[in-house]
Amino acid sequence: MSETLELAQQLIQRPSVTPLDEGCQELIAKRLTAIGFSVETLQFEDVTNLWATLGSSGPLFVFAGHTDVVPTGPQTNWQYPPYSATVADGFLHGRGAADMKGSIAAMVTAVERFLPTAQLNARIGFLITSDEEGSAINGTQRVIKELGIRNIKIDYCLVGEPSSSERLGDTVKIGRRGSLGATLVVNGIQGHVAYPQLAVNPIHKVLPVLAHLSDITWDEGNASFPATSFQISNINAGTGATNVIPGQIEVVFNFRFSTELDADTIKSRVTQLLDEAELNYQLDWKLWGNPFLTDAGKLVEAVSESIQQHCGYDPERSTAGGTSDGRFIAPTGAEVVELGPCNATIHQVDEKITVAELDKLSEVYQSVLQALVS
Repeated sequence: MSETLELAQQLIQRPSVTPLDEGCQELIAKRLTAIGFSVETLQFEDVTNLWATLGSSGPLFVFAGHTDVVPTGPQTNWQYPPYSATVADGFLHGRGAADMKGSIAAMVTAVERFLPTAQLNARIGFLITSDEEGSAINGTQRVIKELGIRNIKIDYCLVGEPSSSERLGDTVKIGRRGSLGATLVVNGIQGHVAYPQLAVNPIHKVLPVLAHLSDITWDEGNASFPATSFQISNINAGTGATNVIPGQIEVVFNFRFSTELDADTIKSRVTQLLDEAELNYQLDWKLWGNPFLTDAGKLVEAVSESIQQHCGYDPERSTAGGTSDGRFIAPTGAEVVELGPCNATIHQVDEKITVAELDKLSEVYQSVLQALVS
């Protein structure tokens, strides 16, 4: 059994459903301390964060990831118990195998193999949180604020999110779209469906606006980003009775936006449409993250060359998918790339990763270290 597989199993066996860490970071800290890292725990509210560094001068290269996982759902639906970390048929099974305890294990063992013969010309860091799958308030975002207070600047950050599609390294994320969410409440006047003249139906009032928002071409995207999208995820209205016009409707929607737009522009246009419809409404916005892009630089080059060396092909550079903690790191000026295992089973029942992919990922990470810090 490889060191990487063994460590991945130990991490998976800890049921660290967000924002719990369940001792994962303590295990990582012991491994890093043993090879010379200075390690500290940054506890913010109920979130545990690990910050570890090695070296005293030169650019700072950081491995970033998270130990928290999403819930398993009914465990009886799983082929193998989700926290058993079972190895069968060439796969490591378990919650977090791909997202992203496998990546963390690969990062740690890559550094362990690299350091004994390395001549460091830079610094190495680890930023690990237990709050990526949850609200993401007291995790990486809070750590980055703390590092800013300390005047610590990250130059290169490799995030271990499961970026690959069909095979390891076929896709790397060089950026992510922005995510802007909103909860819209439109007020009407409740009444009997037989007497609509005595009521104001907020569903009828808001539907034309929602249809308009759905039909708008917000932008055409660009060479690095697809076009901005608008999606309604929830609509709630009514008392449950079939003969009552509701007095209120709640609509939850989200924009995934490219660098062609900014959050303020989106907010302004939505508000204008709501005002033009003369709605009685409240609108609460939540900016989950702005878009970011690392389309060139030493990190992109090092990652691409390492994948070519170990996998035999060049990766596709993508900005597709959801958000990641890279959105908190990139605004500091760091080059940020996401590289991890295949994402076909993430957040699903029977999450898994191939053992061969896991070991190769550690080799890829080691070559990136060789290119950037030695």
